[in-house]
Amino acid sequence: MSWLPLSFGAPALLAGLMALPVIWWLLRLTPPRPQTELFPPLRILARVLKREETPHRSPWWLTLLRLIMAALIILALSEPVLNPREKLATGGSAVALVIDNGWASAAGWERRVATAERLIADAQDASVPVVLAFTAEPPNQNVGPFDARAARGRLNAVSPRPVPTDRPAALGLVAEAVESLPDASVAYLSDGLARPGDAEGFAELLGGDIGRLVWIEPDRLDMVGLTATDNTADSFSVSVIRAPGNAAPRQVTLGALDERGRRIADAIASFGPGEAEATAEMRLPFEMRNDFSTIVVDGEHQAAAVRVLDENSRRRRVGLISRAEADQAQPLLSPLYYIRRALEPFADLVEPTSADLNESIPQLLERKPAMIVMADVGTLPDAAHEALRKWLEGGGTLVRFAGSRMAAAEGEDDLLPVPLRTGERSLGGTLSWTEPQPVAEFPPVGPFSGLTPPNEVTVSRQVLAEPTPEIVDHTWATLADGTPLVTGARRGEGTLVLFHVTSEATWSNLPISGTFVEMLRRIVQLSRNQGRIDAGAANGGAALKPYRMIAANGQIVPPPPGARPLDLSAGEPPLTIENPPGLYGGEEGVVAHNLLPANARFVRIARPETQVPVVRESYAADESQDLRGPLFAAALALMILDMLAVMWMSGRFARRRRGAGFAPAGAAGLIVLGLLICFPAGPALAQNDAKPGDEEAIEAIEVTRIAYVVTGDAATDAISRAGLAGLSRFLSEKTALEPGEPAGVDITADELAFYPLIYWPIDPSAPMPGEEAIARIDAYMKQGGTVLFDTRDQFSTGFGQDATSPATQRLRDILSSLNVPPLEPVPPDHVLTKAFFLMTEFPGRYAGSPLWVEASLDPEADSERPVRTSDGVSPIMITANDFAGAWAIDASGQPLLPTVPADPAQRLWALRGGVNIMMYMLTGNYKSDQVHVPVLLERLGQ
Repeated sequence: MSWLPLSFGAPALLAGLMALPVIWWLLRLTPPRPQTELFPPLRILARVLKREETPHRSPWWLTLLRLIMAALIILALSEPVLNPREKLATGGSAVALVIDNGWASAAGWERRVATAERLIADAQDASVPVVLAFTAEPPNQNVGPFDARAARGRLNAVSPRPVPTDRPAALGLVAEAVESLPDASVAYLSDGLARPGDAEGFAELLGGDIGRLVWIEPDRLDMVGLTATDNTADSFSVSVIRAPGNAAPRQVTLGALDERGRRIADAIASFGPGEAEATAEMRLPFEMRNDFSTIVVDGEHQAAAVRVLDENSRRRRVGLISRAEADQAQPLLSPLYYIRRALEPFADLVEPTSADLNESIPQLLERKPAMIVMADVGTLPDAAHEALRKWLEGGGTLVRFAGSRMAAAEGEDDLLPVPLRTGERSLGGTLSWTEPQPVAEFPPVGPFSGLTPPNEVTVSRQVLAEPTPEIVDHTWATLADGTPLVTGARRGEGTLVLFHVTSEATWSNLPISGTFVEMLRRIVQLSRNQGRIDAGAANGGAALKPYRMIAANGQIVPPPPGARPLDLSAGEPPLTIENPPGLYGGEEGVVAHNLLPANARFVRIARPETQVPVVRESYAADESQDLRGPLFAAALALMILDMLAVMWMSGRFARRRRGAGFAPAGAAGLIVLGLLICFPAGPALAQNDAKPGDEEAIEAIEVTRIAYVVTGDAATDAISRAGLAGLSRFLSEKTALEPGEPAGVDITADELAFYPLIYWPIDPSAPMPGEEAIARIDAYMKQGGTVLFDTRDQFSTGFGQDATSPATQRLRDILSSLNVPPLEPVPPDHVLTKAFFLMTEFPGRYAGSPLWVEASLDPEADSERPVRTSDGVSPIMITANDFAGAWAIDASGQPLLPTVPADPAQRLWALRGGVNIMMYMLTGNYKSDQVHVPVLLERLGQ
């Protein structure tokens, strides 16, 4: 029986409450035991004169106490339960549990376990066995039947895995296990996502003797996944997906991490109402984009929200050289035209300014390219040849295209992968074909393995390689007659490639085909020293050992014991328990094996159509609480209280002659003992040299806190506090600094030295600070603190204009009483622009106003500064962009105020500006120290 949040296992016992009136009547007729006194007559007479006669009934409070005690016992015997859970609709000869434990279950795994424990408890109450299977476990898993204790142990031993589910295998095992258990109930705990083979697996299971199906799935799908990345010419784009059917818009923040886990970039992906796909872009120099190692989604704790990157995601710099003069009137005949068109989407192209090879090759090598492409370059000058050879052997990739100059070159050229015959082979020549030759199948062990030979491509002219025993090992592509089309070889740490045709469509139509673009793209992927894996080895059957794996919660972890090497010989391998998502390889190079392919989409699982009765349930934890223990404990306490009352009324605690002072002394002792236990006398009894205000000071300096000036206007102060709270949260997420709660300060009374930065929103309606308050601010700035004044009037009248707004005029009145140093807008080379993020401007809720700081003075004039700068830190900053308005967030972390203009990136840059200001405040001129310039330049690849 259930009464709202309270139920009773034995409700019939509640009828005992009807006996309480009878118990009350009996207790009223039974007086307490009379008090026993010694004989002294005078004492008896004295007490008789002072007290009433012993009542013939029990006192009302004692009767009420006993009635409550009896009611508690009756309630406890009726087995009351608070927040009772309803038993799930299971039954039959067994309960079979099928639980999704793939990557999509990681975020809500605790609720799934709690729901499964409820089902196991129901099976235990019904004394039936439990069949337990998981859909992301090995195919040979033991599914039972188990008893309830063994099933709980199995449930607690399993955790989510960062791989997709394999439902057909798990459902097949359950179907075999319940063949001997007719009319069994099957409970399916789904992660909510559809997978290939679902229909076949459910059909196999539900085609047997199943009593009922309990279908449990999430009410909504909130997961977000990363499907693809693209390192384009000017940005790094990331494709993000979510489950369809979400009508509400949503924004998610993405972060880019380097190999050491440091966050170096952010981006926001915005889903419109009903949209399931979004794209985020990170606009940074490609040198910084090449440092990206991992892309993560903030707040998502599952494997699909993490994408690891390998060399395929890094953008290369490619140099182009040609001896032929460009014909501007006929660009299609330029030797580099089709090469540029093919490489521009995934490489940064550089070309020399001089046509002289002695000048052009050194110019390219100074740019440190990953690959150099030379179109129809014959004999090289000795100096250029030696420089190019050293670059190649040091790890570069040199790609050459044939042409009339190469065909006419005499002598041996060690910058060719194979020796060539003098002259070329052409249609109708001495070594001619009767018809143009098509491209043959690509070798299975070369970098072009897996490409489909283009049927439309033919070759009418080529340079021939000398037939040598090693020619087969160096051939990457051939024509139908077996002659090489592309050859390649290793030179030291580098790679040398030769296309035996020209780069324009004169000897062959290969350059105008899509296959040509894919061939160059694959060569570019091999063109980086770091992480380069030899194409022949990678595609020839060698497996790559696990290096860094993605855990189910989205963390990058070492390989688990069950991880096996990744075999790339048969193409892209599937995601399995043996090959979970992550990086495979080693320090010399890695290959990314990510969870979601580029074409992945989230589709909600469909409940199977079946004749078996289906009951739909939701995930829920068991919050029921048995009240028998607390009720019996309360009844026992009342029983003890009743015994003490009876003993007191019978005179057991009365004073005796022999121990006349015992009772008061004992009571006093018990009171003192209780006080000592509740209020231990430690520091209070010791010597105390503390001074008033010490505790507040210690609390203020235990953690770094950002302060704001309390203006007295509730709205302004609330925005200031919410803004600094948002900045503190952003600092905790992006840096090692974890600020405390923002502190509102009264500049007339509070101590200011505890705070490195004080944010002062100028409110023209607030009272003008007095001389004492101004003097305290002046002393604070002289002692190394910084005050950030924000007039918040960018679109009223900007700072520095002849016409002033009320806020700017109030600021001028305040500054007129301070020792303010000369000010200037933050120059491009100021430490603030590179304290943490690279910044060119400092927007807030508004954009356009400069951030004013102390002007840089000549070192000789340092002693004449009106305000001492602490380690190069400006004691004053002024803006009109409303920083706090851009930083302000509500309790759920959502922005409180819109930016003007409405640009999501503007809020991100405002937060980054706040981070730079705090790093500048805490580190001073650290990053302006010239000793760090070489390290920073090396970091940027310059």
